Amino acid sequence: MSIGTRPASTETKGAIELTLAMVLSGTLGVFVIESGASPFNVVFFRCLFGTATLGLYCLARGFFKNHGFTPKKLGLAALGGVFIVFNWAFLFQSYEDTSISVATVVYHTQPFYVMLLGAVLFRDKLTAAKFGWLGVAFVGLVLVAGVSAADLTGGGDSTYLTGLGYALLAAVFYGISTVITKRVTGVRPHLVALVQLVLGIFLLLPFTRLGEMKGLGGDWGWLAGLGVIHTCVMYVLMYSAYQKLPTPKIAVLAFVYPAVAMLMDWAVYGHRVSLLQALGIPLIVAASLGINLGWSFGGRRTSVVSAEEPAPVAGAVAASKTEIKTGGTR
Repeated sequence: MSIGTRPASTETKGAIELTLAMVLSGTLGVFVIESGASPFNVVFFRCLFGTATLGLYCLARGFFKNHGFTPKKLGLAALGGVFIVFNWAFLFQSYEDTSISVATVVYHTQPFYVMLLGAVLFRDKLTAAKFGWLGVAFVGLVLVAGVSAADLTGGGDSTYLTGLGYALLAAVFYGISTVITKRVTGVRPHLVALVQLVLGIFLLLPFTRLGEMKGLGGDWGWLAGLGVIHTCVMYVLMYSAYQKLPTPKIAVLAFVYPAVAMLMDWAVYGHRVSLLQALGIPLIVAASLGINLGWSFGGRRTSVVSAEEPAPVAGAVAASKTEIKTGGTR
């Protein structure tokens, strides 16, 4: 069914599903911090609980039959998983070193790295409009980062600068994962995500300090929530929504995620962005929409860039006719 003939009720259902998924994604930072575990431990147990629940979902839905994997596709899914797993670890570390708000907005620059990687690796055309939006995003990033001259000369908070670096690195890793995983065609995104989660268990085991988990008590619930809610439930909602929505709605609704993340950061931890930082947020939002929806500065529409969602994710790909999934897999 084409976008033009899609029933309004189907779009409404898709909009509700994607909004719920983005709201859940916006609470991820609170779960990470409240768990009290180190970033690598958090990602390890997210993969562990996520594998169990998403695997059961795929089994119940019969997705393992006619899965569509070939050795090449499986290898690409696994390679993308390497970057998506470490992307989570860097993002979660950034939450601690900066704040959920700042880390989330900086991380939301992923579409630009996907665009640049596409140009470098696949010679995708970079138009003047795309370069313009990239410049707008850079200005917004500088404002949101809130870096002062003292920070750059060593007189400021070095931990904060490190945290910003982790958020940028996480976004770059997400972009690399997206470019790799989008080449895995003909396979349900749930199965691609499952492969990446399973890989994450074995990949992160050497970095996981299981001894630190003793006496965690009720905080295990936060880790279980990351696997069940922020992985299985969130992915199922997103992948279902992508089938029902046109590209512009996906692009716009994706920004529910950083909005909720900033609200949670303020409500739970009292973190507020400064006025200068707040000025940078709409620049990044506008630039992201401009890149993903093909806006030009002259009012004409250019081609849409494929900036797939992550997830963002394990699962930077979705079995959807829409190619754009902004905001990344969290």
